[in-house]
Amino acid sequence: MSLFHIDAGKEWRGGQRQSFLLARELQKKGYPFFFVVQPEGPLYQKAQQAGLPLFPLKIRSEFDLGAIFRLARAMKRHKCILAHFHDAHAVAVGSSAARFAKVPLRIISRRVDFPLKRNIISRRKYSHKVDAIIAISEGVKKVLVEGGIAPQRIEVIPSGIDFSPFEEVTSRDFLRREFSFSPDSYLVGIVAHLEDHKGHKYLMEATKILKVWTPKIKLIVVGSGSLRMELDRQVRALGVEDIVFFLGFREDIPQILSSLDLFVLSSYLEGMGSSLLDAMACRLPVVATEAGGIPEVVIHRETGLLVPPRDPLALAQAILKLYDDRALAQRLGERGFEVVHAKYSAEAMAGRIISLYERLAAKKGILLGAEAKNT
Repeated sequence: MSLFHIDAGKEWRGGQRQSFLLARELQKKGYPFFFVVQPEGPLYQKAQQAGLPLFPLKIRSEFDLGAIFRLARAMKRHKCILAHFHDAHAVAVGSSAARFAKVPLRIISRRVDFPLKRNIISRRKYSHKVDAIIAISEGVKKVLVEGGIAPQRIEVIPSGIDFSPFEEVTSRDFLRREFSFSPDSYLVGIVAHLEDHKGHKYLMEATKILKVWTPKIKLIVVGSGSLRMELDRQVRALGVEDIVFFLGFREDIPQILSSLDLFVLSSYLEGMGSSLLDAMACRLPVVATEAGGIPEVVIHRETGLLVPPRDPLALAQAILKLYDDRALAQRLGERGFEVVHAKYSAEAMAGRIISLYERLAAKKGILLGAEAKNT
């Protein structure tokens, strides 16, 4: 008997990191499973380095019949009793394969608060023979319910992070050395995919306002995506190219975050904002928008400052508030550090998901874990 985890992501983003952390915890606890990932992608490489049991599968689209049949055969061969789908392509391909393989337990993770399409195909994908949907925040659950999913089918389990990479950082002047910033520069950073819903264009407009107030603030933008060229043009048009620095995709996130003075997330759609957890793990004060599940992580004036989405002036004012009030910034950073360690560890996230597995399996008389190895 085995469990199958399917993640069709081709990049290393928040969702892929969550499925990786869950797979790693499953391995520690002795659960027999296969991690189905895109071959040679960053998730595949990291999982391979971690020694996780991999099943490489090229998934080209949600209608990849070849991938569906290959996955169904593997599920049958390894007597799959639970399939967990971690993204949209995984849901489409994996649920079809699970149907052919007669997999008795099926779980979906939903990480985004994009409105669920109200059509027969979408609703069937998220409701037909699905035992549970894991929403990473109450905000995501709200969107699912509005999309027609029964609330009793939804389990809210927040994302988790591995704190060890942040604990290993010893220097906080990494970026200052890399870019020769002056000691009194105030480094504000965002780590997010360069896509419209992340709200970078509003942050750029806020940066223009900040430049008028003080030239000491520098904006560090980490991430890649389809908006890179458009954001480059916007930065030049706004005249802030001297204080905005695009770093692209980076692997050294702990070092970068530890070099910042403040973290900002400007999304107008956001499932939860796992990059906020990373920032809080580095004791960074944060400014974020009241979007999706963000207010469940950032409590206004307790673990950060919240502003309305799509409001450059409010973003600029909140950043300037923490620039001027360093004592408040430090207090928010320390409290955020305490909260994230108490509530958002990878172990806590995995433990809640495994508990959900066990409850669902018990209802159907199915054995999981070490017991399943011998059946």
